[in-house]
Amino acid sequence: MQTQNESGHTETPNGPLIGGAFAVLADRPLLGLGGGCPAFAVLDHRGGRNGLIAVQSRLEAPPRAAVLSALGNIPVEGVVSPLAHGPAPGPGGVPAWFVICSAPPGPPVWGEAAAGPAWREAELLNCLLRPAAAALERLHARHVTHRNIRPANLFRATSGAPVTLGCGWAAPPASLQPALFEPPYTATCLPNGRGEGSLADDVYALGVTLLCLAIGRLPMEGLDDDAIVRRKLEVGSFAALVGEERLPSGIADIIRGMLAEDPDHRPPPVLLADPAAARARRVAARPAQRAQVALDMDAGPVWNARVLAHSIATNPEQGARLLRSGVVDRWLRRSLGDSALAARLDEARRQRGGDTAAEEARADALLVTRAAAALDPLAPLCWQGMRLWPDALGPVLAGAGNDEVRCHSLQEMIDAEALAAWAAMRPERGDPLPLRGEAHQLRALMRAKGPGGGLRRLRYALNPLLRCTSPSLEGRMVVRLADLLTSLEAAAANPSQPLPIDAEIAAFMAARHEQRIDGDLALLATGDRAALAQLRLLAALQQRDRIVALPGIAAWLKPQLIPALAVWHSRQRRTVMQGALEDAGKAGNLPGMLAVIEDPTQREIDAREAKVAADGVAAIDAELARLLSQNAARTETARRIGEECALASALCCLAVATMAAVLS
Repeated sequence: MQTQNESGHTETPNGPLIGGAFAVLADRPLLGLGGGCPAFAVLDHRGGRNGLIAVQSRLEAPPRAAVLSALGNIPVEGVVSPLAHGPAPGPGGVPAWFVICSAPPGPPVWGEAAAGPAWREAELLNCLLRPAAAALERLHARHVTHRNIRPANLFRATSGAPVTLGCGWAAPPASLQPALFEPPYTATCLPNGRGEGSLADDVYALGVTLLCLAIGRLPMEGLDDDAIVRRKLEVGSFAALVGEERLPSGIADIIRGMLAEDPDHRPPPVLLADPAAARARRVAARPAQRAQVALDMDAGPVWNARVLAHSIATNPEQGARLLRSGVVDRWLRRSLGDSALAARLDEARRQRGGDTAAEEARADALLVTRAAAALDPLAPLCWQGMRLWPDALGPVLAGAGNDEVRCHSLQEMIDAEALAAWAAMRPERGDPLPLRGEAHQLRALMRAKGPGGGLRRLRYALNPLLRCTSPSLEGRMVVRLADLLTSLEAAAANPSQPLPIDAEIAAFMAARHEQRIDGDLALLATGDRAALAQLRLLAALQQRDRIVALPGIAAWLKPQLIPALAVWHSRQRRTVMQGALEDAGKAGNLPGMLAVIEDPTQREIDAREAKVAADGVAAIDAELARLLSQNAARTETARRIGEECALASALCCLAVATMAAVLS
């Protein structure tokens, strides 16, 4: 039996169905099939299909929303393709987000922590290179990169069968890749900060995979990620990875091209599908210029410009000091012999001198950002020890979570428009104007005041599949705006705060809402009107989502809404309105509650009656004032009349007394 809940999700007795069809069997894990994420069996309630898996996303690392949208539910041949995605109970009943995919044809080629026997040359070409290149070409036709290619995420049914590329959609791009399989300019980034990359980055990862299967082990074993990156920058990826290994000449030529330092020099998949053509395509790559004398830095001796860029990005305090003191300039001119590069760094130093309005720390951070981009145009954006690609800012913000230090650093980076400064120093790698505009927009959005702005809003705006992290929604998976009200209704049974909408929910609503609601969000910061603003926002959502009753939220709001009735002048009408508010609240009708408080017809009548009453009071007050102003004249007249009356009375009495005396 299936039912449909108030937010539109189809449910079974075991929980909601993803895409209205797929139930996640969280008690049946599938080890090694999720491309680095947990994977579980799936039950298809609609089509009864077998051979499906559910790949679980991490809460701090949302899935690739744009890629899931681009791929839709149309499978890609040779790839573990996404079919649907949505929330469902995970292990232990904890809500999670899952990507439903076609199942791999068999086990992974290698385990995550294990290697296997070396493959023969024919097997490498026919079972790995050609099918993987064809799959990448199909993804490229949909404007999608894979970004998760390594032996542990390649699958095949049996030995000798072609490989299938595993899942690469349930986590930020390349976030699960070991540094070994990434070019230096992405391997050095934060795991969530490697970006969507390009087709050439997938070709690089496939080249390293080809090398691993050719030699039967992982090269550069025993080195940590930073040592791997530094070695690649020092001698080049091919020399660093291949070392003294003996490879078949044809395979060696292909791998050399796939591991080219410049992504523009790597062969496209269409050439890789024809190994003979790939071997024939040789691009003369100029080796990195090596200095006569090394520049000593804390991370080790520096012999070329790319290693210098990596070193100052790794240790920005020392890098800024050496840049300001001119040590780097002298080394570039005297030891490396590159006066043109030294001139570019002089420009970066002059720009730092122009940053007079900024704090010293921010000015130094901008100097390091500009210098690293000038030294290595392939390098990512660096800021205070962090490195990331601009399109990965959203996942980086999601991964920062409640890390105050990292969040503060990211906030300073956005506020300083470091993205624009970085782009301006590397125009040969891309037009800086779009990135400058993006930097302005990010800064403006982050500087928005009130509960609906700041870094929180950026986090949700740049991560369409990031759950709302409000304490009121703890233990609930609220990713879409349509899920908010039902989750708040459940939270209303034990509210943790005076009003339903806190800063996190306000930012979530601002980022997810189709209409601009900044005006109502700004009122959330005003104490006397906050409850009414919350009612207005939640009532609009109830109408939009057509949810019949929300009595819990109504009861949550009602105590804070009673003062809003004070605007009514008529005591009798206030009593009637309070009763109507109670009735609407019991029915869970938020628009009805709002209509009671903001009824324009009744307000007009109340205002008109209040005006009539006020006019009557004013007339009475005027009459009293008139009477008071005439009081003095009336007193004088009364005194005079009284005196005259007394005199007349006295004369009468005297006359009577005189007559009595005469008569007697």
